This record gives sequence, C-alpha cells and structure tokens, in this order.
Amino acid sequence: MSSATPTLPSTTVGWRSHGLLLLLAAVFADNFVGRQILAVMFEPIKAEFQVGDSALGLISGLAFAAVYALLGLPAGRLVDRLPRLRLLALACLLWALATMSCGLAGSFVVLALARMLVAVSEAPTTSASLSLIADLYPPQRRSFAISCFTAAPTFSSIIGLSIGAWVVEQYGWRTAFIALGLPALAFAAILGLLVREPVRGRWDLSVLPAPAAAPRLGLGAEARALWAQAPYRWLIVAGGLTTLGSYAVAMWNTSFLVRSHGLSLREAGMLAGVVCGSAAGIGGLFSGWLSDRLAHRGAHWQLSLPVLGHLAALSALGSYLLWPGERLMYLGALPVPVAMLWCALYSFFAVWWVAPSYNLVTQLVAPQQRGTAMALQTIVSTLLGVGAGPLLTGLLSDLLQPLFGVQSLRYALLLVSLPVLGAVLLLLRTSMHVQAGMSDQRTFSR
Repeated sequence: MSSATPTLPSTTVGWRSHGLLLLLAAVFADNFVGRQILAVMFEPIKAEFQVGDSALGLISGLAFAAVYALLGLPAGRLVDRLPRLRLLALACLLWALATMSCGLAGSFVVLALARMLVAVSEAPTTSASLSLIADLYPPQRRSFAISCFTAAPTFSSIIGLSIGAWVVEQYGWRTAFIALGLPALAFAAILGLLVREPVRGRWDLSVLPAPAAAPRLGLGAEARALWAQAPYRWLIVAGGLTTLGSYAVAMWNTSFLVRSHGLSLREAGMLAGVVCGSAAGIGGLFSGWLSDRLAHRGAHWQLSLPVLGHLAALSALGSYLLWPGERLMYLGALPVPVAMLWCALYSFFAVWWVAPSYNLVTQLVAPQQRGTAMALQTIVSTLLGVGAGPLLTGLLSDLLQPLFGVQSLRYALLLVSLPVLGAVLLLLRTSMHVQAGMSDQRTFSR
C-alpha cells in the first residue's frame, strides 16, 4: 500500500446507528444535568438540613468524584465483558432510583449516601457509550459522532439549569430530583428492551499493529498492560493535564468575573454559563466534524488538531485572564466585559482535543479492551480535573493574595492552566509514535 492512511471499510452507517447515538447522548446529558443541578439547590438544602458550605461541597464534589473514580476501572472491565446495552439499561435504572432517592432523603447523611449511589450508577456510562460508538461508526466518521455525544451535556446543562432553577423555586428541590430521575426510567426500558447490541469490533482497524484478540487478563494486569502501551499512556496523561486547567477555569470562572470585573454573582453566573457553554458546545461539534474531514488527508490530524486547539486556547485564556475590566456592551441590564470575547474563544478551542483524542484511544486498543481503556482515561481526568484542578487553584490564589490582593485569582488560574503545554508535548510525541507505527504497517503490507 502506498497511500498515507490504511484502507478503511465502507463508511455506510444506517439510521439505527444515529438513533442509538442520540439515545446515548440523551442519557449522558441527563446524567450531566443531575450533577449540575445541585448548584441551584445549595441554598434550600443548606437551610433545610442546617449544614455548612463544606458539607455541600462534599456531596457535590469529593464524595461523588472519589466513588466515581474508584469504580471506574471495575465498571470499564464490565463494559468489556458484558453486553453493553444491558449494562447501560441497568445503570440507567439504578441512576433513576438513586436520583429520586435524593429527593426523598430524610437527612443530610441519607442525601450524601444517595449521591454516592448516583456516582456508582454513572461509573459505566461513559466507557460503555464510547465503546458502543466505536462499533457504530468507522474511524473516519467517529470523531464527529463522539463530539455529538460529548457536546450534548454542554448544551443541555444550559437549558437544564434554567429549568431546574425554576422547578426548585416553584416546587422545591425534592421535586426537582424526582422529576430528573423520570426520563432515566424511559431510557432504561428502551436500552434494555428495544435496542440491538452492535457487533463488538465491527469497524476494527487499529492505527498501530495489534493482535486480533487481546488475552483475558485480571483487572490489575489488564490495566498495567494498557498503561505499558506508550502512545495510549501519553494520550490519557495529556488529557489529564488538559482537564487540570479546564476544570479549574470552569469552577472558578464565576468568582473570577465577580472579583476582577465587578459583576454580581447572578450576572457572572449567567455570562459564564451561556457564553462558555455555547462556545464549548459549538467548538466540540466543529472539531469533531473537522477531524473527520482532515483525517482523509492524513491521520496525523487526529493529534495535530488537538495541538492547535491547545495553543489557541491557551493564548485566548491568557488574554481573558489578564484583560482589564472594560465593558463591551449591555444586554438589557446585563453588563458584558470585553474579556468575554476572549473567554468565548478559549471555550471554543479548549474542547478541540476531546473527540479526536477519544477516537484515537478506540483505535489504539483492541475492541474488547475499549471499556477498560476509556475507564482509565476517565479516572485520570477525574482525579486531575475534578479533584486537583479547583483545589490547586484555590491554594495558589491564597498564596498569591499578599502580592496581588483580590486579583490573585487571575494569576492562579493562569498558572494552573500552564500544564497544557505538557499535554502539547505528549501529543506531539504520540503523533510521532503513531506515524512510525503506520509506516511499519505500510512496509509490512508491501
């Protein structure tokens, strides 16, 4: 073979694949709204149970993330061993019951336990869904499919939080939890009874030489075997370094707008949610579409596109964080700082890595390892992003406060975002390794 990329099978994809992708995106969106809606429930929960902010932070962050990360690997193992649609149906049913249990909690301890059960039910969702998408779409159409899946929560959270705030205000936080769990019951029934499991490895064509079937290993041995694959390891560490900064910006952006641009909490929350959420959703879809288009010209674009996105995002973020507090316009009574233009650009480019990188992960490992491989990716991102990113930002902001006063958060966020340069280096290294592997494949095929 003399072409730059391996010969791929027919790209014909039927309406069943699109329908299942839509269903998987809806499940993921419902899960994501379930995480975000707590933000509008804090005050009524605090008033009812007489707890402090630390307790609220526990149920919204650490307790959830710790359980989610702890069970991620065993859940990925189940994805590789069991019918994925049945596993997702069971997860949806458990998620619905756990979420509605939050609305029935008679004490804060019961609420915390119910939130941890929600984390248990979500553990297999991402890895199972991405494993299924890899069997629904061929590699050259997979990035856009993945971007549709990952962009769904971004858009739905904007709508979900608005509707959620209204439901909480009108009917109470308990009703909101119960209403949120109802769609998951329908999802469970559809996944369990009406949808057919796609053939595992249907579009299997790795970008690197791989055995036809991976040996059955124990959980720890399989994780170590995956970690020993250099390009896979570099790829997921790059993703973890990226989420370290991006989660920090997402968590602290509202506070930054309040402190450095003089906005009220309501104004800052509205701008951060609508501007960042819309720009990130559009950027994710665009990068997935562009990755599939460019992959026909050269496989290196699966890694070159994330590199370009990282560099553009970091440049935009630096401008956003360091821009003075000037007003661009007023939308009614809402003041819009000039810096929000840079914030929108940052959000647009910051997600360019997601779909191409996830697509490449599905190609680097055998079909029966994809669940475990995506679970490891999720664990690394959760621990570095949800766990370390926001905490490290707060610590740096406190350390820099004697030097910069109320503006210390500007520089803390900038410092926490610098590890993305390490992600760029790892992606470049992965690209060279993958290109070398493809060259070996072409030589062998001759």
